[in-house]
Amino acid sequence: MSGPGTLRVLCIAGSPRRGGNSDRLLEACIEGIRQAGGEPDLLVAADAGVQPCRGCNTCARTGACVIADGMDEVNRRIDAASAFVVASPVYFATVPAVLKIVYDRLQPYWARAHRLGQPRPARRPGAYLVVGGGGDPFGFGCAVDATKSVFAVLGVDYSGELCVEGPDVPGDVLEYPAELVKASEIGGEIVAAARAGEGRE
Repeated sequence: MSGPGTLRVLCIAGSPRRGGNSDRLLEACIEGIRQAGGEPDLLVAADAGVQPCRGCNTCARTGACVIADGMDEVNRRIDAASAFVVASPVYFATVPAVLKIVYDRLQPYWARAHRLGQPRPARRPGAYLVVGGGGDPFGFGCAVDATKSVFAVLGVDYSGELCVEGPDVPGDVLEYPAELVKASEIGGEIVAAARAGEGRE
């Protein structure tokens, strides 16, 4: 968890490109986090240096992953966070590959809780911001469910969601001012929820 007086929100940018619509939503959310007195910690999934899970199941025996790569730093930042925000586009009804790789590598958290009987992480709030051009008959559901599954493994309460359908070309989301305001509000709400949760510990 964050140190004394610091309420750190891990903000995961899940798009393979920078400056797109999900990044703009995350920027608005980060502004809300700052205004509420939180400290955003931006993690760009595409730049994290994380390899795909090998499915070796070693973590089910040891609680740790055998792959030594950027996930070690991702785990450190997850453990230090008081709250979480994930932002991504929707690709074929789910999250982009760069984000799914990070999701899959969280298997040791599941193994420690469900196979090894170790204490679960403290409850923390989290939110998901997702944007897509629309037209896919399966919509946002798979992306939302995958993120909810990951949050459950991390002990994160799914406390906020913003699904924006329509923006496609980078910058389109700037034509959705109400959604950008909502993203900022979610940032403030996550900080407030985290602060309330820490007060109960």
